Amino acid sequence: MPVLGKTKKDVLSEFRRSELLTAARAIFSKKGFHDATIDEIAEAAEVAKGTVYLYYKSKKDLYLEALRFGIESLNLELNLKAAEPGPCREKLRILTATKMAFFEDNREFFNIYYSELGKLPSHPAGLDLVKDLYFAQAKIFARLLQDGIRRREIRKMDVEKTAFAIADLTRDVTTQRVLGFSTTSMKNDIDFVVDFIWKGIGR
Repeated sequence: MPVLGKTKKDVLSEFRRSELLTAARAIFSKKGFHDATIDEIAEAAEVAKGTVYLYYKSKKDLYLEALRFGIESLNLELNLKAAEPGPCREKLRILTATKMAFFEDNREFFNIYYSELGKLPSHPAGLDLVKDLYFAQAKIFARLLQDGIRRREIRKMDVEKTAFAIADLTRDVTTQRVLGFSTTSMKNDIDFVVDFIWKGIGR
C-alpha cells in the first residue's frame, strides 16, 4: 500500500540503498577507492554481491553516490539552519558550527571527501558532482548574505564571490580541525571564522 506516494517496493529500495551507501562510506574511508572491493562492501552491508549491482553499475558509481549522499546530507542540514529566523551574524555562526560538527561527527565520510575528492574532476561524473554540490552550498551562504543586505545588517558586496569565499574558508578551517592541525577548541575556531568574515562584510 503506498505511503506518501511511495510503494512498499520504493521504501525497501531506499532502505537498501541507504545501507549500501553507509557500508560503502565505511569501506572507502578505510581502504580508499582503489583498494576497496565490492565484495567487502556487500559483506559490510550484509547483502549478496549481486545485490550491489542491482543498484549500482560499478564501484565508481557507488563511490560517487556515497560522496553525493554525504555532501547532500550536509547541505540539507545547512539549508534547514539557514531557514530559521535570526540576525545574519548569528546565522553565520550557526552554519559554521553545523558544518564543523558534521565533519567531526562523520569522520569516515570526511576521509573520503578529503583524500579522494580532489582526484574526481578528472572524471566527468566527478566534475559534475564537485560543481553541483559546491555551488549548492555556496547558494546557501548567498541567500544568507542577500537577506543580511536587505535587512541592512551587512554592507553591499559581490554576493556570489563572497558566498564562495565563505564556503571555502569554513571548509579549510574544518579540514584543519579534523586532520588534527588545529589545537584550539571548536568554539575558538568558530569565533575565528565568524569574526574574520564579519570584518569584511559587516557595516
